[in-house]
This record gives sequence, structure tokens and C-alpha cells, in this order.
Amino acid sequence: MIFRRRSKPTDEQIGSDAVEAAGREHSGRSRGPWDRGETSTDEGDPNYVDLGGLVVRGREGLELRLQVDEQTQTVASVLLAGPQSGLELRAFAAPRHDGLWDDVRADIAAEATKRGGTATEVDGEWGTELKLVVPVQTPDGRKASQASRIVGIDGPRWLLRGTFLGKSAAEQDPAGELEAAFRDVIVVRGDGPMAPRAMLALTMPSSVEIASEHDQGDTD
Repeated sequence: MIFRRRSKPTDEQIGSDAVEAAGREHSGRSRGPWDRGETSTDEGDPNYVDLGGLVVRGREGLELRLQVDEQTQTVASVLLAGPQSGLELRAFAAPRHDGLWDDVRADIAAEATKRGGTATEVDGEWGTELKLVVPVQTPDGRKASQASRIVGIDGPRWLLRGTFLGKSAAEQDPAGELEAAFRDVIVVRGDGPMAPRAMLALTMPSSVEIASEHDQGDTD
């Protein structure tokens, strides 16, 4: 399923550092992604889409797509898709005092190697990232490889995993739209007990409309 914003953000609404600074509480973080308790920049801003466990800011040139489990009709992940790149977002519960990214990164690398791929750790804007190249099969049966770059953010009792795809998998672009969109993400963990690594629940937003397959190439 693919969802689009009903209206595109204006230039004045995008990238306003002054507005972000005014709405951010003192948290010790110099940049996002943010915890719900660290910022209120989304309040009254129509560019943000509330997805329950994640609040994502719409940006010019990026399409919001939700991967939906057809059996349970629950949202499994969020994808921000651009012309040549994409960013998949998933958030998980974590212990109160221990981060998960080191262990999860090792698990992802081991799984990639098991599948015959490669996993390389690199330094990035958010610390240690993981670059993967894994074998895949195309819809017509040919063998190919898929590259991705995975970033993990250990927040207050949560882990946010961002998977950069396409061109952004190979090239870090701190000034790019996808990296900016990642910094804007707000994680809503909630106060209830959750098992470590349990995925934060995502919900269908009310501020977007479903785009059918024949509409996917249209522009708003």
C-alpha cells in the first residue's frame, strides 16, 4: 500500500531550524531522531504525519509508503521513497539502561553473512553504521544483489532502525533529504512495559490518502 500527503509542504515549512530549536526541550541531544519527550516541534505543523509509534515529517520529493501486513492489517514499517533512494523506518522497545544497537547490528551482520552476503561496519553521522550487500532474486528469476546501509539510534527505552536503500545505501549525504527526514523522526515509546526488541505499534494516519497503483506515478 502507498500513502501520500494530501498537500505538499511549502519551502517556508521545510527545514526551519529556528522552529525546531524553539520547540525542543533540553535533552542533551544535538540532533535527531528525537524521543517524544525531547521535542514538540510537530505540534501544529501540518507536515508531520502521526503514525503512532513514529511521527514522520513530510518533505518535498519524498513519498510516504506504509508496508501493511495483509493478514493482520497492521503497519509493519514506514518507507520514505525518493526518485533514487529510500529510507525504511522501524522502531523497537529497549531496556531502560542498555542500548540494543550493538547486539542488533551483530545479529544483522551474521544473518547477511549466512545468506551469502557481506556486512561492513563504517563510521557515519550517527555512529557505527552497517553496510550490507546480500544476494536476491529478481521477479523474473535472475540473480542480483541488493545494497543497504543501516543506522541504529539507541534512545530512551527504544531503538530506531533506519535502512537507507538505493543511491543512499552507497553514499552518505548529510545534506540530503533522506538524512534530514531521518533527523526529523520522533519516536513515541509510551510508558507501558514492553519486551526488548518488540516493535513499537504503528497506525494508519488519518491525514493521508491511499494512492492506488495507477496513481503512483502521478504528482500532487
